[in-house]
Amino acid sequence: MRRSASCKETMKKLLRLEIALLLAGCAFFTGGWTFGKVRKGVVADGVAVGGLTYAEAAERVRRSYRDEPFTVHTPEGDELFETEYADDLDGLLRAAKKGEEVHATRKRVWVNAEEELASLCARHSFAAAEASLSFSARGFSYTREKAGRACDLSALLCDVFDAMERGENEASLTVLPVQAEITEEDLRARTRPLASYTTYFDASNSPRAHNIALAASRISGTVIGPGEEFSFNAAVGKRTRENGFEEANIISGGEFVLGVGGGVCQASTTLMNAALLSGLKVTESRPHSLTVGYVPPSRDAMVSEYSDLKFVNPYPEPVYCLGLAGGGKVRFTFYGLPDGCRYEVESKVLLTAAPPPEKIVEGEEDRVLRSPKAGVASESYLLVYRGKVLLRRTLLRRDTYAVVQGIRQVKPTDAPEAPSDGTSSGDSSKTLDSPALAGYNVNKSNILWGGVKVSTGSIVCESLWDRTGAIPVPTV
Repeated sequence: MRRSASCKETMKKLLRLEIALLLAGCAFFTGGWTFGKVRKGVVADGVAVGGLTYAEAAERVRRSYRDEPFTVHTPEGDELFETEYADDLDGLLRAAKKGEEVHATRKRVWVNAEEELASLCARHSFAAAEASLSFSARGFSYTREKAGRACDLSALLCDVFDAMERGENEASLTVLPVQAEITEEDLRARTRPLASYTTYFDASNSPRAHNIALAASRISGTVIGPGEEFSFNAAVGKRTRENGFEEANIISGGEFVLGVGGGVCQASTTLMNAALLSGLKVTESRPHSLTVGYVPPSRDAMVSEYSDLKFVNPYPEPVYCLGLAGGGKVRFTFYGLPDGCRYEVESKVLLTAAPPPEKIVEGEEDRVLRSPKAGVASESYLLVYRGKVLLRRTLLRRDTYAVVQGIRQVKPTDAPEAPSDGTSSGDSSKTLDSPALAGYNVNKSNILWGGVKVSTGSIVCESLWDRTGAIPVPTV
């Protein structure tokens, strides 16, 4: 405030002085001295002007002045400005007595100072450049911020007029840095790793490995905005040959059979676990009909034309996803602004049902046609910690996985002689007794398990839960 007031006062003084000098220079014109000559012997600012007309004398004296441009020092170098001068020379020449030596009072006048200095400020000011990031399937790339620069025009005007008042011909342009609002450090803090999850597969099964890698590549580089829902099917597309997928084992109707896109469910399962561990909210997921070997029960995510995996970004900042498959493993990692919590997923097996004895069939060689698989009833929970304190434990899913009866192929043998009592000992369809099935007669063509009628010659149970949700007891 003091500087501003001082600056205004200086400008007023300069204006008053200019007016006074102009009036002094014009005074003698009004008195009829327009065409007179300077008295003999008069010297003005070291220049002899006696006997010259007033106009000639003034011109000769003013040519003797070595006026310098006004210099403004800037960060990029000096800039020069041509200015004018006001003086009382005309009045002095007319009033000078014979042989007198006179000295004019001179002051620099910068008529367009405000306009020219405003232009100077604009040339030496620029906005700050915010930091930026780019994200793709290859990861993050950051561009560092750049500070801007600002010029205070009012301060510059004051400095210039103060210098002119002191008879100086230079001043400095003072600039101030303008910091960017978004810095690279800010962006890196918003794109920290949230969580990763990895599962493993047989890399020698190239069609399945190809499908997993293709699905991962379609997802890698995805950005999920705040509140936005991600859809696996929308990101990966239909599992068809036209869409790049190959034929590999899938689970269909409780059986492992060949189908286009086999292995994609391992990608969706891995992605779901990474999302849960990152604090994302899963809004849609379904289990397989059978357990899978790459994750614990109730942590799988079966996808198909009719079943999707979806989750929402609950954070106020975007979330970024990278996926990579190769060398027998697939991994997904999410990045974003951590909320200070740690997320874990717990799988809890409630019941395991052993498979029935293997079915034996004849064939050209001894080999396993289908491996047995136990039935499982399970739950999964999301655990949220802050530090070491468990904040909450939430049920995610409650699932059942079917039992699979194994099938073994054996070479045929010569049929033995029939016993004398007439009974047959070569019935290949006979079902072997097993302690795992104690409690019900496996020779029955059908049994009841949890209220669901199933055949002992195929998958034994479709569901391990009865309609009331209680753990069932097998009945004949």
